[in-house]
Amino acid sequence: MKRERLYLFDTTLRDGAQTTGVDFSHADKVKIAAMLDRLGVDFIEGGYPGANPVDTKFFEKPPVTKACFTAFGMTKRAGISASNDPGLAALLQAGGQAICFVAKSWDYHVEFALGCTLDENLESIRDSVKATLAVNKRAMIDCEHFFDGYKANRAYALACARTAREAGAEWVVLCDTNGGTLPHEVEAIVADVLREVPGIALGIHAHDDTGHAVANSLAAVRAGARQIQGTLNGLGERCGNANLVTLIPTLKLKKEFAQRFEIGVTDEALAGITAVSRAFDELLNRVPNRQAPYVGVSAFATKAGIHASALIKDPKTYEHVAPETVGNRRLVLVSTQAGKSNVLAELERLGVSVEKSDPRLSRLLDEVKEKEAQGYSYEGADASFYLLAQRLLGRVPEFFKVERFKVNVERRFNARGDLVTFSEAVVKVRVGEKSLISAAEGDGPVNALDKALRKDLGRYQQFIKGLKLSDFKVRIFQGGTDAVTRVLIDSTDETGETWTTVGVSPNIIDASFQALIDSIYYKLMRAQVPAE
Repeated sequence: MKRERLYLFDTTLRDGAQTTGVDFSHADKVKIAAMLDRLGVDFIEGGYPGANPVDTKFFEKPPVTKACFTAFGMTKRAGISASNDPGLAALLQAGGQAICFVAKSWDYHVEFALGCTLDENLESIRDSVKATLAVNKRAMIDCEHFFDGYKANRAYALACARTAREAGAEWVVLCDTNGGTLPHEVEAIVADVLREVPGIALGIHAHDDTGHAVANSLAAVRAGARQIQGTLNGLGERCGNANLVTLIPTLKLKKEFAQRFEIGVTDEALAGITAVSRAFDELLNRVPNRQAPYVGVSAFATKAGIHASALIKDPKTYEHVAPETVGNRRLVLVSTQAGKSNVLAELERLGVSVEKSDPRLSRLLDEVKEKEAQGYSYEGADASFYLLAQRLLGRVPEFFKVERFKVNVERRFNARGDLVTFSEAVVKVRVGEKSLISAAEGDGPVNALDKALRKDLGRYQQFIKGLKLSDFKVRIFQGGTDAVTRVLIDSTDETGETWTTVGVSPNIIDASFQALIDSIYYKLMRAQVPAE
């Protein structure tokens, strides 16, 4: 049976730009557009030309994409003709192949926000579509507040959709602007529109204010919508938009949709969607959501021992899809709730060979539980767990020994009279028979320590030249006067490999130093560097 085509419309660069704390530069927009095009979306909404300098510049020379590059803007203003509206003229003259117009479809908003009559609003929809077709561009109408408008005045909301269709709009998109509509309502309303406006091609634009944007999008598809609008990682104002990173795997991997529909995302592109999601967060300097469906670090993580045992026998016991299909990986976590199955699975993943009957496994499990009681956490620190296991197995040599370290933090006025903070660290290490002392300045005490520690490690220096600290996270494990600080450090080397180490101490500097030492030891162990 031939499958129907579903079209993906990405509005990250426009609606996603309304996210609190997010501001795309022109260079950001170029990178993200390329990322989206490789993923395989059908439409890329680049922004609102004329509304701000970045979007205007972006549309002066839009990127060349396989996807239809689309401008966003308002329909013509009431009371003036389409030919005399400067806002409409800017959209018609902008680069790109299509225009998606936002049009009010709730009578309350038409009269209150626009201050025009209901008929004048319909005229604006009709004339804007016709003006777009006259310059050989594709026209879409985003019916803003459609679902609330439908509930308040069904006849008028339908009239907006019908007017857009009759004027020649390629797509009429029903927008749940306030994000308060529920899936069963969306499905019923979309079905009613299709009955009342024959031949209309419908899209859905769902906001996530009740956490139902993905569910509402799928409900609309079941009812007959064939275009889905959304953003990477659900970006958008307030609670965000429908998350395309969640929708795409669902459409491709769940039988109800995969057997009926096809989308422009290939299996190869799907296998890269985790990397796309994380690269996008990296560009925004945001921490990825660990619990994000399909692509989160914890999306295929198992903690309980009985679950891990079943998972090792057959992954289908606790996984709804194979993690490899979306470019993610399975994690069997090592924690206080872990059993031997967890430990064995994690050791196997890390390349640590040990027999299932080895009595040291029980000792390792006890050690993990004791360490976690002290504040350590190995769920997100696989490199430190690797070293813990290898040490217990007697496989970690003493590459170097830190004899002492000192950190000085000074706040002072510099020569220009600016108040600055100055950090300096001194580290003394013994490598074999040699005692080495290194000093370094840094942006902060941990940065200074990191630089000093890695400044001179004798014969091991050549193996850590590409090592760098890429992230630093601090958490207070216990409150009060006996507070314990847990530090997680992400490190990256010249190959692009990233690993995480953990340190725990009442002193944040000491905890950080533990994690830094583990990071270097992990690098030397993985490089199979022989000790002196």
